[in-house]
Amino acid sequence: MDKQQEYVLRTLEERDIRFVRLWFTDVLGTLKSVAIAPAELEGAFSEGIGFDGSAIEGFARVFEADMLARPDPSTFQILPWRGDSPGTARMFCDLLLPDGSPSFADPRHVLQRALTKASDMGFTFYTHPEIEFFLLKKEWRAGRRPVPVDDAGYFDHVPHGTGQDFRRAAITMLESMGISVEFSHHEGAPGQNEIDLRYADALSTADNIMTFRTVVKEVALEQGIYATFMPKPFSDHAGSGMHTHLSLFEGDANAFHEAGAPYQLSRTGRQFIAGLLRHGAEITAVTNQWVNSYKRLWGGGEAPEQLTWGHNNRSAMVRIPMYKPSKGQSTRVEVRSLDPACNPYLAFAVLLRAGLKGIEDGYELPPETEDDVWNLTTAERLAMGIDPLPSSLGRALETMEQSELVAETLGEHVFDFFLRNKRAEWEEYRSQVTQFELDRYLPRL
Repeated sequence: MDKQQEYVLRTLEERDIRFVRLWFTDVLGTLKSVAIAPAELEGAFSEGIGFDGSAIEGFARVFEADMLARPDPSTFQILPWRGDSPGTARMFCDLLLPDGSPSFADPRHVLQRALTKASDMGFTFYTHPEIEFFLLKKEWRAGRRPVPVDDAGYFDHVPHGTGQDFRRAAITMLESMGISVEFSHHEGAPGQNEIDLRYADALSTADNIMTFRTVVKEVALEQGIYATFMPKPFSDHAGSGMHTHLSLFEGDANAFHEAGAPYQLSRTGRQFIAGLLRHGAEITAVTNQWVNSYKRLWGGGEAPEQLTWGHNNRSAMVRIPMYKPSKGQSTRVEVRSLDPACNPYLAFAVLLRAGLKGIEDGYELPPETEDDVWNLTTAERLAMGIDPLPSSLGRALETMEQSELVAETLGEHVFDFFLRNKRAEWEEYRSQVTQFELDRYLPRL
């Protein structure tokens, strides 16, 4: 038994922890949980806990249903919203087949495979997400219009405001679980907030995002409101994104930094961006996996619509943040297309593999887009060689289906299930008669 496992078992006894929740996600990024007694944990570390994989969407076919969940002791944290004593803790799990081999249907393993690819090339992958979400009044129910908790705007300070009280409580809870927060503020739309997590290696960040979404939901319920990561709940306001900063390190050196280069961006960094742009349309179904995601991307409000890059250009899909001369280690790229409802394990995996492909094959970075892309005409974009992101989930799936890069990154099982599930969602959406159609056409047709 290693030291981390010993620490977990000792803490369970010292802190009177009676329940241990084992967390993992399905292919779509829905958090799953099973509770075990502390007495079972030593066996779970060595052999895993058996469960019926066919009951978890996307994990297994019925005839190969048996799976194992083995907890990762490095992810152990006590859940602060479950009370002081007796307490409840959680750990994320790696999913295994009965023979002990990794399950290729495990999203966490998909990311681990991509990180292994990066490691083989000499890189460590770091991510830093800026997570936006809406807070709604509790009277919202399915079938009713959502009502934001306030009418505040970007960076507004609202005396006794629900948002700032909420953010303080959520950040306190996150930090008690070892998740560091860098910034928090009210975003541009009524009821919209943003909390930025401090950068970490990509696997830790993905685990942190899953914890973050749970904490935000829990704190909202405690305060009598409702939190949603839906990308675009309001037609008249900007949607919620998850702008994510990416960087590669070679040991302790930032592989994206080159002193004296334009924007201090190394050739490796430029090739990485070129990979993101060339494969950007292929990976969009993963980074923006819901029908509603495309209402945000193509609904205005600082969401990117085109495969472009630029320095401090907020209309671009990939932005190079302002360089600080004294902080060469902070050179990074920001991808602005992601939304907070994605599966972070799969999203980080496809972003990483797209960037690595650019490095492997020596992609040339196209010219920077200095114009506000939103104000260009279609003809102007075509003349500049600017390609669009997919405008709907249906188009994103058609592009993904032809992508060797995405198929290789996700693996056959996840790739096949993801496509089948999302095609069904798209077909169901297309068959709906919306309120828009009823309001517009019933009176005149």
